Amino acid sequence: MALDTPFFETHEIEIDGVTVQYLTAGRGDPLVFFHGAGLIGGWDFARPWPDHFRLILPFHPGWGGSDDAPQFTSAQDFVDHHLAFVNALGLETFNLVGFSMGGWIASCFAAQHSDRIKKLVLVAPAGLRDEDHPGTDLFAVQPEDVLPYLAHDLNAFAPYAPADPADPDFLAGLYRDNSSFAQLGWERMWEVGMERKLPRIANNTLLLWGDQDRVVPFGQADRWASLLPNVRIHRLKDVGHYPFLEDPQAHTVVTQFLTQNNN
Repeated sequence: MALDTPFFETHEIEIDGVTVQYLTAGRGDPLVFFHGAGLIGGWDFARPWPDHFRLILPFHPGWGGSDDAPQFTSAQDFVDHHLAFVNALGLETFNLVGFSMGGWIASCFAAQHSDRIKKLVLVAPAGLRDEDHPGTDLFAVQPEDVLPYLAHDLNAFAPYAPADPADPDFLAGLYRDNSSFAQLGWERMWEVGMERKLPRIANNTLLLWGDQDRVVPFGQADRWASLLPNVRIHRLKDVGHYPFLEDPQAHTVVTQFLTQNNN
């Protein structure tokens, strides 16, 4: 989905033959953000972060201005790609925030490369199988019914929805996002062996979750917390799957966690 991003500087870099678009703003400690499967809402929520960090927003291959990459069919493919990306940018260590699908990728990245990460934030992360609190298979949901799954307060999406729901550019963007996500999540929305991977993450970790999330239920937070060695949970009341759109304080919670010492 094409996004209007005038606030940020736009860059391109080639990683293993894939041209990747990424956005930057601010100075200070690097904060890398792995986005989720849908790009609706843009990056307005991230505008306060450059006051504290050097913010780096890469588009995964298959999203935004990055090339399609049909060869990317596993979280490991994205982990290897993003390792090459941060190496190309010369990032020795950085804070990492991952949302939804991006949380899935971020947790796998951290399990393998915890020495590169200062602190880790997982926002409503996908990727962990929880039979007691199963996630929703959005591929099985009718398109007209998807938005109520994404937000508890549908007004959160009002500024970003097109005037015409049949707008061809909007629909084309949604189709590309969904097609790219299907390469990773069509068979299952969880990572094989994640129970063995998460205990390897020694980093200070924040789980940020809306308690009305219908995509990745808040009930999964306890299972994540039982597997992560050094974690805290922050519950956002009356918030759905897109906390940065629904709760203006969500980015503040992340900033406070990342800037506090010994937390």
